[in-house]
Formats: sequence, structure tokens, C-alpha cells
Amino acid sequence: QVHFVESGGGLVQPGGSLRLSCAASISISDIAVMAWYRQAPGKQRELVASVARDGNTYYYDDSVKGRFTISRDNAKNMVTLQMSSLNPEDTAVYHCNILGFTNWGQGTQVTVSS
Repeated sequence: QVHFVESGGGLVQPGGSLRLSCAASISISDIAVMAWYRQAPGKQRELVASVARDGNTYYYDDSVKGRFTISRDNAKNMVTLQMSSLNPEDTAVYHCNILGFTNWGQGTQVTVSS
């Protein structure tokens, strides 16, 4: 069964940066699209960013465009999310997953607060 382990979250001040990592239990080289999602308290989980297998086709939610960068390393079975210019609205639990799949891991908590 595939699962993902997310890491890299933490408490950061507004304007700060974090780099999230996701380690897959399987090879991701044949997975068409990998994605990062987030779920803020009291809100539904939302798609933040995704990256295609070629590593050069991306999607970003409007709320993170220009601030977040998603990347994948198919050889290492890793997906990363570089986040900058963080603001309190980015506070959430972040999960990575295959786009469209619904088996969720624990995620990693990101808290943006002064």
C-alpha cells in the first residue's frame, strides 16, 4: 500500500520560508501527477500545487502563485514544496499525495504566526 511521509513543517513568522519534503513508499517515476494539499482548521482540504511526471508541468492555486514552488525527484521518490513569503492564511496541515487519491497520511503542520 502506498503511503507518503511529510516533513519540514513548523512555526514561522510572517514573511518567512519553509521547505516541505514528502517521501514516497513506492517509485513515483510512473505516477502522472504528484500534488501538495493543505487543510486549515475548520476548512476543507484544498489542492495547493501539483507537478507532472516530466517535472516541467505545474499547477498552482492562485493563493500561492509566485510564492510556492513544487518539485519532484523521481529517482529519490521525493516531492518538495518550497514556500516563501508565508502569511497566516498559509497555516494548515500540508499533505502530499497522488493527484486525486484520498488516502491521507499525517501530514506536516505549518503555522505562520508572529
